[in-house]
Amino acid sequence: MMNKNQDNFLPTSKDGLKSRGIDSPDFIYVSGDAYIDHPSFGAAVITRYLESLGYIIGIISQPDWRNTDDIKKLGKPRLGFLVSSGNIDSMVAHYTASKKRRNYDYYSPEGRPGLRPDRAVIVYCNLIRRSYGDIPVIIGGLEASLRRFAHYDYWEDKVRRSILVDSGADILVYGMGEKSIAKIAELLNLGIPVKKITGVKGSVVLRGKSCLEDLKKDYIITGEYDTLKRDKQAYANAFKIQYEENDYINGRIIIEYYGDKILIQNPPQSPLEQKQLDKIYELNYARDFHPEYKDVPAINEVKFSITHTRGCFGGCGFCALAFHQGRSVRSRSIKSVVKEAGIISNMPDFKGYIHDIGGPTANFRKPSCKKQLTEGMCKNRRCLTPEPCKNLEIDHGEYQKLIESVEALPKIKKVFIRSGIRFDYLMLDKSETGGSFFEKIVRDNISGQLKTAPEHISGGVLEIMGKPKNKIYERFCEEYFDLCRKYKKEQYIVPYFMSSHPGSGLNDAIDLALYLKNKRYSPEQVQDFYPTPGTMSACMFYTEINPFTGKKVYVPKTYEEKKTQRALLQSGRPENRKIVLNALKKAGREDCKL
Repeated sequence: MMNKNQDNFLPTSKDGLKSRGIDSPDFIYVSGDAYIDHPSFGAAVITRYLESLGYIIGIISQPDWRNTDDIKKLGKPRLGFLVSSGNIDSMVAHYTASKKRRNYDYYSPEGRPGLRPDRAVIVYCNLIRRSYGDIPVIIGGLEASLRRFAHYDYWEDKVRRSILVDSGADILVYGMGEKSIAKIAELLNLGIPVKKITGVKGSVVLRGKSCLEDLKKDYIITGEYDTLKRDKQAYANAFKIQYEENDYINGRIIIEYYGDKILIQNPPQSPLEQKQLDKIYELNYARDFHPEYKDVPAINEVKFSITHTRGCFGGCGFCALAFHQGRSVRSRSIKSVVKEAGIISNMPDFKGYIHDIGGPTANFRKPSCKKQLTEGMCKNRRCLTPEPCKNLEIDHGEYQKLIESVEALPKIKKVFIRSGIRFDYLMLDKSETGGSFFEKIVRDNISGQLKTAPEHISGGVLEIMGKPKNKIYERFCEEYFDLCRKYKKEQYIVPYFMSSHPGSGLNDAIDLALYLKNKRYSPEQVQDFYPTPGTMSACMFYTEINPFTGKKVYVPKTYEEKKTQRALLQSGRPENRKIVLNALKKAGREDCKL
């Protein structure tokens, strides 16, 4: 293990503070995950960044929420508490798409479930208030970011209030929060009361209605919570506003009413540019889980992996990246990534294999076009679907150079790409560079199986999802296997398909089942659509309205219908036979050979 000395981590106990000569930290970061000090984890990035700015940070991971003992174990911080549920939403961490309780928690020691509460951000904030009263509390991370407005909650099947309202926190930081939290920390350190910190970009606050006078009408209103929770058209309209204003160049202040209070979302923070990203990823991470644990499974996939990019302009409807990281892509320098690979290659347990050089979408390394750098992201279209934008800039040359630069290091045997590759973007690259990149990854960078995400084959469903037409996927597969034969590689494609997505009717599910049978592919696992906060698809699931077109959308919602669509994707299994036959009969397609 590398750096398993406790002193290489941020302090997690009073003894840890004392050993550093510290009476109390400036901030205490409370997380729903076990403490892993690695740049793939938001808690590590934010705390190490604040440390680099001169602040003293303490860590409380997975505190017992049944009493206040754990939340008080480091004492009262000088400036305030920072609270996150962890790397993912706590409800997603706890429940499957069928709302069954999971028996494994990837982000907990030994994968043990039950070490964090449901709705962790709210619970932790309540503990802090019980312990320290009106001390500043700032919430962030995925759970806070995606629930920053009134939002449909799949688990309760209702529209809940903003998590800022329910948690009683002072400020919510949304998106990638380094710049925002640094500004908030600076203001608190100057002695400015937290209630007067209202205008930081990338933050949300709750104030009295009198604050509207200070905004000079430079804002847009989504509505009143009491209306949004019962009027589905109003909810869809509000989501459209939130999505379109999530742009750091053109985004306006967004207002949401809560009785005599107003929720104020400030415009998004600008993304970190290359030098800033390099600095973040070159901080002094221990690159492992804290020595108080025997194992935390979440480290295994990322310990020898490298993030080279942030943001995604792919526009998948079921993905929350556009609402959190944003659609404007930024990347690290080749020099910085090579430096990190060198650090990894000198770790005692490194075997010579970099598991991934990726990001939200591995082969996105630059903004989708130059226009967006001055005019912002387009509000009225996606970059890639239903047809690629004429302004789209396609380039794999720099990414290939990056991979080759890492491969040239003396202790590196192999570099794999395991993050998702947007295959339609790759197929659009008709340059010599594009062909060279495709050949290279097939020849050198796939560990037997390439994971792809076509998701469906029905044109209507794919358009709603924001995925490319099936014929593009077919061409991609043909070229992939041609290259495998060329280089004498016995490699496969593992495609991911989704059942019960909005827009997918019974006939769409049957068509997909027939396609899979014709391809002689029987998926081991099927992802049933999971309506998570902050996604366009979750909005459609709840409202049955496409928020961008205003058109009605068919949504499979009942347990039986979702079970049927899932069974059709695994039609060859004996236990699904009766369900499949009933589905064919119901659709009047008993002649289909499934």
